[in-house]
Amino acid sequence: MDDGGDAYTKPDPNVPVSGRSRSTTAAAMVAPRGFIAKVADSDLIYAFWRSKLTVLATFITLAIFLSAAFAPWIAPHGVTPADVNLLNARTPPMQSSMFTGQSFWLGTDDQGRDLLSAILYGTRISLAVGFAGVAFAAVLGITLGLIAGYFRGWVDTLIMRIADVQLTFPSILIALLIDGTARGLFPELTREGSAFYVLVLSIGLSFWVQYARTVRGSTLVEVNKEYVLAARLIGLPPFLIMLRHVLPNVLGPVLVIATINLALAIITEATLSFLGVGVPPTQPSLGTLIRIGQDYLFSGEWWITIFPGVMLAVLVLAVNLLGDWLRDALNPRLR
Repeated sequence: MDDGGDAYTKPDPNVPVSGRSRSTTAAAMVAPRGFIAKVADSDLIYAFWRSKLTVLATFITLAIFLSAAFAPWIAPHGVTPADVNLLNARTPPMQSSMFTGQSFWLGTDDQGRDLLSAILYGTRISLAVGFAGVAFAAVLGITLGLIAGYFRGWVDTLIMRIADVQLTFPSILIALLIDGTARGLFPELTREGSAFYVLVLSIGLSFWVQYARTVRGSTLVEVNKEYVLAARLIGLPPFLIMLRHVLPNVLGPVLVIATINLALAIITEATLSFLGVGVPPTQPSLGTLIRIGQDYLFSGEWWITIFPGVMLAVLVLAVNLLGDWLRDALNPRLR
């Protein structure tokens, strides 16, 4: 008797089990989708193209990054002491030097350097210091955060109390203290080749606290989950568990912090160079160019400080806009 289309059909015992479950087995053996495929199918790309301001900030950031990266090939003039002529000093924009007859689009500074070339090379130095400082701060902060959240106890208390003490001081004061201490204890660090590493050390030790506190909070949640308990049961060492299992699950907020801290690191480098404790004047960073131009601002040579200041403001604003969008896009409460 026919019970209808929804009646249960008894499986044929002559058909092997592997044949009946072939489709189920094939579906189970499908490889997991990669990260790129997941991002392509998510709404992040749609949200990105929907935000016109974020798209504009991305194109501006990429344009500045590429201009700085290819500065040796696209800069109209060199910026080393051997490439400049002191007779071209303080030439106004779009005018020719009264001594050499050379014309410069954005004018020259007090050393006779082409300001457009100096801005390209200066942006390169500022970005290099910013990226290296953020990378150092991230590595240090993530490591300490993982250790504090995984082991807890007195290790957690010690690391977090140090972080609390550092949070009571502005980051620029911490950077100034570290920079002054390093240069005082090691006078050879005042050389041009060593100033870059002093800046990276100063910025990195100023920004590690945010990474440590964020990673520590996420680690406290992850260590109580089943996959960490299973890794402990099979005898994996703690540092391998932290590196292989816990770290990939706490990197989401770190990416947002790193993006925002890149803009702060660039500002910190510019501030240190403006105060005279950054890179030397022969290496034109944005902060150094602004400091040099300040001495001539009220005498009519406004372009020496205005153009580097505009570049610094546009770069920091664009990176901050990207960081704000990334923070909102990765926040599940706002999606």
